[in-house]
Amino acid sequence: MDSITITAAHWVYLLGVGAIVLTMIFRANVVVPSIIATFCVALAWTHSPIAALGSIFNASFVAAKELFNIFLVIALMTALLNSLKTLRSDIRMVEPFRAVVKNGHVAYLVLAAVTYGISMFFWPTPAVPLVSAVLLPAAIAAGLPPLAGAVAIAIAGQGMALSSDYVIGVAPGISAKAAGTSAALVGHHALVLSLIVGGIALVLAYLRLRSSIRPAGNDLLVQWQAQSVDTTEAAAIEEGHSFDKAEIARGTRHDKASFSDSDIQREFALVEARRVKWSKLFAVLTPLAFLAVIAVMVLPKLASGLPELKGGDAAALVGGVAGLLMILASLAANGPRKMLDVSADHITDGFVFAFKAMGSVLPIAGFFFMGASETFSAILSLPPDHSPSLLFQLVQGAEHWIPKSQFFVAFGVLVVGMITGIDGSGFSGLPLTGALSGALAPTVGLEPATLAAIGQMGAVWTGGGTLIAWSSLIAVAGFARVPVLDAVRALALPVLTGLAVATVSAVLLWG
Repeated sequence: MDSITITAAHWVYLLGVGAIVLTMIFRANVVVPSIIATFCVALAWTHSPIAALGSIFNASFVAAKELFNIFLVIALMTALLNSLKTLRSDIRMVEPFRAVVKNGHVAYLVLAAVTYGISMFFWPTPAVPLVSAVLLPAAIAAGLPPLAGAVAIAIAGQGMALSSDYVIGVAPGISAKAAGTSAALVGHHALVLSLIVGGIALVLAYLRLRSSIRPAGNDLLVQWQAQSVDTTEAAAIEEGHSFDKAEIARGTRHDKASFSDSDIQREFALVEARRVKWSKLFAVLTPLAFLAVIAVMVLPKLASGLPELKGGDAAALVGGVAGLLMILASLAANGPRKMLDVSADHITDGFVFAFKAMGSVLPIAGFFFMGASETFSAILSLPPDHSPSLLFQLVQGAEHWIPKSQFFVAFGVLVVGMITGIDGSGFSGLPLTGALSGALAPTVGLEPATLAAIGQMGAVWTGGGTLIAWSSLIAVAGFARVPVLDAVRALALPVLTGLAVATVSAVLLWG
């Protein structure tokens, strides 16, 4: 411990972390502070302005190399979704659940289950408008209050599905890279914790709102469609500056009436007979294909002797299945001649979405990657044995001040994650919570993957769209036609209770 030398670069790195957290608290974008902090750390270590200027580029470049598989998976999944929209298969995947919605109690469960399923494969951004258009009107006609519908969608999509991000693997990938651990292990832990948080939140929210469930009646749907959200309140909230997926999700918000049964029938009537046949096929084939992918990922954990996916194999399998399904769907919708051009357009649109959604994470991750010796050496082109591990050494230097309590450290990482989620994104703080997890875990005998998953819960449940009014929760509230602050109030206690129980559970399960 005495051999650790805290240099000016260590202190500058610590100040950079503090400046970024403070910027998040004030709901401002942290890209510029991350770039400035990267420059200052490099200058403090090398004393060379030229090397420091180069580090601004190199930090984002190293982060891009480390995280590009994530961008590629997002692009291919988005391309698949766009091809399914051409066939209307996305609507067909959801529409059969309308027949199950018999009363408000069942509607609450169906909304949550369908939103969770779609969001696991395509993220909540496209899932929210799809579920809101097809299922939410039926749920409201069945007697479910619009606020309860918004709560069910937010918990299942913006919370449970996004916080684990088990299929696409963006969040576990970022957390694991920063923590220096396995993305698969972070993903498995995050899946368990997300189910704990979501299960508790869904039950508590239902118990709070069930008294407002009414007998079914079409008059409820008419009253709901005649409502409008207070746009003044929404506009005031939207003055907050957030970024990443939250910004895109807010862009999906609209005040038009959702699709009715006649709208859906009219839409399907316009589709040629050949496309209807293919539409039905891909509405069944797509979920079955991804259920098979999940089985390949999960079964080796449940039964010994089965081959287990290593490293980035899981993301590669998800991306490969998405790419193949996209080509087949484009072929079915457009024929062999147009398929070549249409498929290329879908992939291009997918990459545009991927960089809009995640591009700003690169300079942020680049700064936090400077806290690890391996990536620090890559950013500044230094020999690995001459590169410091800034964050790990800072934690070691302050180790005697850190209580030797697993619960204290776990809740500390959770709170840091929640603070980073205040910006309304959810993903921008994952490099910080991951880096802290990698540095703090050895001091209290926890796995870095466990702490990274806890931090991921705090960041994504807060900023992803359940606890912050200026996040993508605006889109959910807009589609449900309820004031977004009412949704926040209804979600706060259930979600916070779930996060606390999940954190305790993580320490007990894996401590």
